[in-house]
Amino acid sequence: MPNPFPQAPIQLPGMTGFYRGKVRDVYFLEDRRLVMVASDRISAFDVVLPAAIPRKGEVLNRTAAYFLEKTRDLVPNWLISSPHPRVSYGYCAEPIPVEMVVRGYLSGHAWRCYRDGARSLCGVILPEGLKESDPLDRPILTPTTKASEGHDQDISREQILEQGLVSEENYKIMEEYSLALFERGRQMALERGLILVDTKYEFGLLDGQILLMDEVHTPDSSRYFYADSYQELQDKGQPQQQLSKEFVRQWLIANGFQGLPGQKIPVMTSDWIHEISERYQALYRQLTGQNLGAVQSMEIGLEPTDWVEDFLKYRQTLS
Repeated sequence: MPNPFPQAPIQLPGMTGFYRGKVRDVYFLEDRRLVMVASDRISAFDVVLPAAIPRKGEVLNRTAAYFLEKTRDLVPNWLISSPHPRVSYGYCAEPIPVEMVVRGYLSGHAWRCYRDGARSLCGVILPEGLKESDPLDRPILTPTTKASEGHDQDISREQILEQGLVSEENYKIMEEYSLALFERGRQMALERGLILVDTKYEFGLLDGQILLMDEVHTPDSSRYFYADSYQELQDKGQPQQQLSKEFVRQWLIANGFQGLPGQKIPVMTSDWIHEISERYQALYRQLTGQNLGAVQSMEIGLEPTDWVEDFLKYRQTLS
């Protein structure tokens, strides 16, 4: 018989579909379950960069699983278990095509818009006189569309409801969930000497219930400052020390790449790849207080298939 999912690195028993995202591979299974495998791919400006980052997938999966468990009392989520450092197993919800971005500080994309003269972001009015990395009076919601390809687009609450992307009732729930998650994340970050600057949340529907999906408070979805140096750097007008993927974006910008047509991705040297890997591992230790343990044997650039045996054994325990 022909292979029904030739693009999938692995054919799992009971598999009904496969999706390759920028960073994760998703295997859809029977009974509305899925397997999400975090690869070592890295993306920025909605482009997958050409080099794999050792242990990045493990960092992302473990960080997401850690925070999904720590926030389950606030918001129902999709995760059932994480049977392998790279792998999470859970419920398959229907994605809502809106990402809920929460910002507590003026940084990243919001700062670049503000610097260029914008004083309204996703329908939220921003005051005059702010500097990069200044705190906002309160956390704000700046949603984006969830693009399957290309760039996500800023969108206001009013536009979301006008376009029927989400019902008003469900959007209110998503707002409440997002702000509650951000506050929990902010508190947890401070306990670890960090400031949660901004982050994004994705939601889906399962049997009419809204579930938190995907990753939570990871270095790919969130931005952190170091709390002990924040005020001094801000007073001096110096860049904040960040624990997030922003340093990769800044390196790309400095080398003439922002994902625009005609721009070429700069060469990623082995030293730079190693530095990115080390910074991802440092973030995991800082956020969770845990170590990753010994390096797992895998060659950089290969598709991650080392998880399959562990996952199949785990599935047998569910039978």
